[in-house]
Amino acid sequence: MSQKQIIQVFDDYQKSRMHFVQTVADLASRPQNMDILHHAGVMSMLRPLMLDAVPSIQQTAALAVGRLADHSDDLAKVVVQEDILPQLVHSLILQNAVVACGGVDALVCCLEEFDPGVKEAAAWALGCVARHNASLSQSVVDAGAVPLLVLCLLEPEMALKRIAASTLSDISKHTPELAQAVVDNGAIAHLAQMILSPDAKLKRQVFSALSQISKHSESLAEMVIEAEIFPAAVACLKDPDEYVRKNVVTLMREVVKHSPELSQMIVSCGGIGVVIDYLGHCRGSLRLPGIMMLGYVAAHSENLAMAVIVSKGVSQLALCLSEEQEPHIKAATAWSIGQIGHHTPEHAKAVATADLLGKLLELYMNASSSEDLQAKSKTALKSVLQKCTYLPGLEPLLQDVPSNILKHVVGQYSKVLPHDSKARRLFVTSGGLKKLQEIEAEPGSALQEHINAINNCYPEEIVRYYSPNYSEVLLAQIEHYQPA
Repeated sequence: MSQKQIIQVFDDYQKSRMHFVQTVADLASRPQNMDILHHAGVMSMLRPLMLDAVPSIQQTAALAVGRLADHSDDLAKVVVQEDILPQLVHSLILQNAVVACGGVDALVCCLEEFDPGVKEAAAWALGCVARHNASLSQSVVDAGAVPLLVLCLLEPEMALKRIAASTLSDISKHTPELAQAVVDNGAIAHLAQMILSPDAKLKRQVFSALSQISKHSESLAEMVIEAEIFPAAVACLKDPDEYVRKNVVTLMREVVKHSPELSQMIVSCGGIGVVIDYLGHCRGSLRLPGIMMLGYVAAHSENLAMAVIVSKGVSQLALCLSEEQEPHIKAATAWSIGQIGHHTPEHAKAVATADLLGKLLELYMNASSSEDLQAKSKTALKSVLQKCTYLPGLEPLLQDVPSNILKHVVGQYSKVLPHDSKARRLFVTSGGLKKLQEIEAEPGSALQEHINAINNCYPEEIVRYYSPNYSEVLLAQIEHYQPA
């Protein structure tokens, strides 16, 4: 075989590799092809091509991997499991002229390349570096990545926009300083312009980035608000993509937690009603940011808590508490209920009439509840009880209740009954006074003092009549009674 024939074999092999990665990259740009590519083992085939001797093959292989990983969490996990990420970083370093600089610097240099595929792969790799911790994220910022990532948001390629927004989100999430670095490079204005994009995956990343910026401080949240993303963002809670909706609610949660003024702004643009509606149409972890958002709003003031009540937020949280199985979701729901009900007797009544006091008690006493769920249920229950004067809601808690809870229940009766004759009568006819006499309280305890205060509201013979063993006392009197 001649030298020319031998060289032709290698040329054919190179062309075949190039044809393969180009075809896969093109196929990976269409969602309907993803499962077929995955099941055909495309990841393991792309892996060695990340270190190919031909830079264009490296770049195209990296682009294909980036598009596959962007499609779903499952495919992103395959990238990790196949140990492809180190190959990606190494290939991008090798293909760049600045071999002497570090890996992150090489990746940042790739963001300045003309080829959008190279930019996309570099942005993706930088995101994988930044997401782990503040130190790694800071190294990405120090290398000058942020302004180039912001410029990537302006590129026409949708995949590049998505990856750039995702990486900005990963940088912003760790500390206020890192988030500020993203803000200082004008990211908010460009992100805000994309919240009504028709591309669901882009919107997911945009709302995620805005959430990560907003969460750190009131001033950063205000900068996001000043970009006038509301009420347009609220309208995105009708988006067909469930993760767009979740990320919108997460953004709202991160905004409202900072101050009553920011909460009022969200309430004024209809945020409470749409979040409550959102909770009614999702399950599991998708509910968590909405549940917490309602709690943060309600925590700030009586008026904001009443806005949640008027919008039927309590009944929706009651459904969440009964339908969800995960302890951390139940714990968050219990916390939010406590934030709503702890302000005034009217707020507490809204919780009591939804039959939530008994449910909170059940979760607190249930040995199978997690420690956090028990603690949050106990705290919520006590804070609502201390404001509750709606006696029908308290009555079920007069028996089979731990003394540390019972003292709050009886304490509320001792505040109401001395001033309400109708309530005193109802307390007798409903069996409450009888239950009260059956309570065994430590002498001198707060519980005993509350019981004494209630008993003092009634004639002594009524209290004796409902006391335990009173019938035996009467029978003994009959036995010793001497007729005239």
